[in-house]
Amino acid sequence: MSGDTLVRYLDAVRQGLLMIDRSGSIVMASASARQLLSSLNIALRENASALPLLRVLRGETPQDRRAIIGTLRHSLDRRQPRLFEFRCADHTVQAELQPVVGGSWVVTLEDVSIRKASEARADAMARLDPLTGLPNRLLLRERLAEALARLDRTGEACALLLIDLDRFKPVNDTLGHPVGDALLEKVADRLRSTVRPTDTVARIGGDEFIILQAGVRDAAGTQALARRIVDLIGRTYMVEGHLLTIGASVGVALAPEDGADADRLLKNADLALYRAKLDGRGTYRFFESEMDARMQARRKLELDMRQALARREFQLHYQPQLQLESGKLIGCEALIRWRHPDRGLVSPLDFIPLAEEIGLIVPIGEWVIRQACRDAMTWPSHMSVAVNVSPAQFKSDRLVETIISALATSGLPARRLEVEITEGVLLQENEKTLQTLHRLRELGVRVSMDDFGTGYSSLSYLRSFPFDKIKIDRSFVKDLATKPDGEAIIRAIAGLGKSLGMTTVAEGVETAEQMQRIRLEGCTDVQGYLISRPVPTEDLLEVFATYLKA
Repeated sequence: MSGDTLVRYLDAVRQGLLMIDRSGSIVMASASARQLLSSLNIALRENASALPLLRVLRGETPQDRRAIIGTLRHSLDRRQPRLFEFRCADHTVQAELQPVVGGSWVVTLEDVSIRKASEARADAMARLDPLTGLPNRLLLRERLAEALARLDRTGEACALLLIDLDRFKPVNDTLGHPVGDALLEKVADRLRSTVRPTDTVARIGGDEFIILQAGVRDAAGTQALARRIVDLIGRTYMVEGHLLTIGASVGVALAPEDGADADRLLKNADLALYRAKLDGRGTYRFFESEMDARMQARRKLELDMRQALARREFQLHYQPQLQLESGKLIGCEALIRWRHPDRGLVSPLDFIPLAEEIGLIVPIGEWVIRQACRDAMTWPSHMSVAVNVSPAQFKSDRLVETIISALATSGLPARRLEVEITEGVLLQENEKTLQTLHRLRELGVRVSMDDFGTGYSSLSYLRSFPFDKIKIDRSFVKDLATKPDGEAIIRAIAGLGKSLGMTTVAEGVETAEQMQRIRLEGCTDVQGYLISRPVPTEDLLEVFATYLKA
């Protein structure tokens, strides 16, 4: 193949090609190479020196010429290729220098400006939330690292405000994700409007946002920002014809007081947010060192509770219910207790909310149902056992199957089992919930409404499902002696139950006077310390015997 033919072939290649002899002269340049170098204001002459290329390789960076020559010599000696990338004017060029035996070089040149611009755009997009256009977790981390570096250099403090939207999930569930997404965009706009240009607003999750406040002089400025956020997010929104009201809980961590590294600051802001939620939501809380200790204790309690079932540390106590007309005990409510090896007897108020939060309430609830059915088989045949079922258990598909299995295994007739639910089960009334309740009734299991009168829609719930029993909340019984409307409320509930064919049980009866007044108001059953405290299974037969003698 002749030299001219070879050049024509090389001219057809997209990348530019240069051949440099051992003396540093360019002995061949393809058309693509000449065109690219011309755009960089480098004109090539035949047998021209390659030194101008070295100046180009330095590009717009302060690279030392000797360092470049040293790198090239090292590559030549070891016969290793070397890749350079440089910017010149508006171009980004990649040059690969390949040593050839005998001290010559082959250089390929490629203009990668378009590709680099595309990569830069993709890199920028990878740091933004696609819905709101806010920085995402990745960019937030970079900005936080910069802020902490300034803190280290100049002492300039910063703050993290972790924001969680309250009541956002019902918007998604009831109106759909498009409305939810539109609402999130409006929330993002409001957050942008409340910060300075030097601050960063980021979206890090579904309904979680973070503000990185730079240049913090004192906690008062951060407190004012947190207060503005709670107020601003809590104002009404108009989204696609819907008037929507949500809220915001905010957790705040300050650097360097609450941590001088990103992970600790984020963790402490999260602890403060958790506290804000516990304190009723729609508020803000600053991190305090005690929060970490409480969270560690909570984590330890969670780990212990996960092992408690296997270690058989849970036990059931039973509180009897008395039928006023006959004066006989007609059943007992099962109440769970946790006998911890170190803590002693742990109150349900301390562990049931945590069990519901972390999802352990379902297996614990299944154990309660099975154990209560076994225990009730040792009682007189006319007595029933009542178990509380949480909303989480109702969401589980296993509830009915668990009850069927517990009844079959224990031999307890279905009519002797009573399931107690609160309004939380029916709060989001749907076909599946009512279907589950009707399946229980078809089995012969009785269903009662617990804590009646403390919610918002009890009467509508009584219309949606024919309960067997209404349990009047203990707060009304307690108010009998102090509030004049206590009797009227109990009388109204008792009359409602009678007209609907439902038994009414007054909880929390502690004195003979309370029981007499409840009897006069028309309640059918009572439960409380006057009858008996909750007692373990082994002491229950003694309580039964007392009422049998009477």
